[in-house]
Parts: sequence; structure tokens; C-alpha cells
Amino acid sequence: QVQLVESGGGLVQAGGSLRLSCAASTSIFSINAMGWYRQAPGKQRELVAAITNSGAIKSGDSVKGRFNISRDNAKNTVYLEMNSLKPEDTAVYFCAARDNHYDEHWGQGTQVTVSS
Repeated sequence: QVQLVESGGGLVQAGGSLRLSCAASTSIFSINAMGWYRQAPGKQRELVAAITNSGAIKSGDSVKGRFNISRDNAKNTVYLEMNSLKPEDTAVYFCAARDNHYDEHWGQGTQVTVSS
């Protein structure tokens, strides 16, 4: 079982930046892909950004050009750098991982609140 621990959420003003971290309990090389999803109140969970073992990145249209996902293999950690934050980015952000057996694992979520 892969455990994911998120950190870095909080309250920030519009236009500000935050960096989220997601540390995996197992080697990142046993994980096929990791990513970030978010869910705002009353809305469906949506993909923010994901990165595969080969380094391929997929980002949601609403965050392209503002958010960047990266990984540190030595620390088994994936980061989400969020810039130019908008009030509509307010949501609970979840880290997710798909292991090499294609099983999905989820973190507990971290709140990001952007004030206008």
C-alpha cells in the first residue's frame, strides 16, 4: 500500500504563490505516475497536473502557464508550484499515485484558499 502525505496548503492572497509537496512511502520508481487533483465545494474533482516516471506531464487547461509539477526521485516526492493564484483555485488539493499494478492511491488532501 502506497501512502501519500501532502503538505504546503494554506491561505494566500490572489496573485500569490504556494508550493505543495507530496511524499510517497515507497520508492517513486514503483509508481507509474503521480499527480494532483482538486475539488472545490459543489464541484467535481478535476486533474490539476500529473507526471509520469518518464517525465511526461499533463496539466489541466485552467492552470497551464501558472502551475508547474516536478518530482524529486531521491526524496520520493512530487511538488506542485502554484503561481498567480486566483480565488477560483480555492479547493482541497489531493495527491494521487498510480502504481505499477495500476492501483490508485490518494492522500488525505490539503486545503488551498485564495482570497481576493
